Amino acid sequence: MSILRYGINLTLDGCVHHEAGLAPDEDSMRFWTAEIDRADALLYGRVTYEMMESAWRRPASGVWPGWMDEWDVPFAESIDSTKKHVVSSTLQPGEVDWNAELLRGDLEQAVRQLKEEPGEAISVGGVTLPLALADLGLIDEYAFVVHPVIAGHGPTLFAGLRERVQLELVDRQEFRSGAVASLYRPVVT
Repeated sequence: MSILRYGINLTLDGCVHHEAGLAPDEDSMRFWTAEIDRADALLYGRVTYEMMESAWRRPASGVWPGWMDEWDVPFAESIDSTKKHVVSSTLQPGEVDWNAELLRGDLEQAVRQLKEEPGEAISVGGVTLPLALADLGLIDEYAFVVHPVIAGHGPTLFAGLRERVQLELVDRQEFRSGAVASLYRPVVT
């Protein structure tokens, strides 16, 4: 049975928008590459899938774009080759590729079924889908990289969560940039 691990970058004030000054650095890219490498599959909603695909899908030329730093390439190669599942009520089956398949129907049932498949972990990203999964109690681990930035505006993590989720810290890493990666698991009561 696979665990479901949610991972995201955020600011000190909980903002999760990529334009809030969360510039990736070598340490954080190395961390996220390791997270992708630990996952047997990725789980995204439509918006996150399309955003990640536009940034990290290998171009048809086979050459990574010039904007990438050398530490971006291992992440790009890992995410490009990893199997993906996309939750969407608006996309049609032929509209996802990039090693992806569309998940339809009841979210809880579909994700529980994914977790039952052989493997170690499924990595989920984004904001809206993880909120729904947290409300359903399906997330087994939370990986947060908190950057030393106060955004002051933008979407925040878990806005609208129905019930409090008590977590326990199981690992922590500090990066040269001042960012801190923390891994949590829900406290079982």
